[in-house]
Amino acid sequence: MEAKDKFILNTVHVVFWVIFIGLCIKSMALLIALLVSLFVNPEGARNLYSELDLYTLYQLDTRHYVSVVSFMIALSGLKAYIAYLVIKIFSRFDFTRPFDANVSLLITEISHVALRTGVVALVANGYSDWLIKKGVAVQQDWGSSEFLFLAGVLFIVAQVFKRGVEFQAENELTV
Repeated sequence: MEAKDKFILNTVHVVFWVIFIGLCIKSMALLIALLVSLFVNPEGARNLYSELDLYTLYQLDTRHYVSVVSFMIALSGLKAYIAYLVIKIFSRFDFTRPFDANVSLLITEISHVALRTGVVALVANGYSDWLIKKGVAVQQDWGSSEFLFLAGVLFIVAQVFKRGVEFQAENELTV
């Protein structure tokens, strides 16, 4: 492996740690802001996270407010989990034996989590569309198509990796 490739992989590893930590902070901040706006100060809905204002939705119906913020927390948490799984791949990946069963399982798990994230985002899209028809301004695009696309691509990569693990095991037995 070239030094340039190692540098890029190390940089990507650091970037995923930053993404993971940032998404964990976002998830916790949203959860705490939700709890504060529900039990301490309803005005907290005006600036939930990063200037997100859902006060109009809060005034309309608390259940819808909780639902929308719950979708945000769930999606942020699922994205954090995907970043965590990528970090685990970096810790287990061996360049001398690239096709490892554990890495193959992690890639498969990431594709499954991406599919779940896409489904949650799809439901959130439908819920947002329904709220918009009721006249409430909420987030319109939750990124469902991107996550479903990612899930499909990763599923194919996982299958290729799984086959690579089988070929590597067969080659080790014949040598």
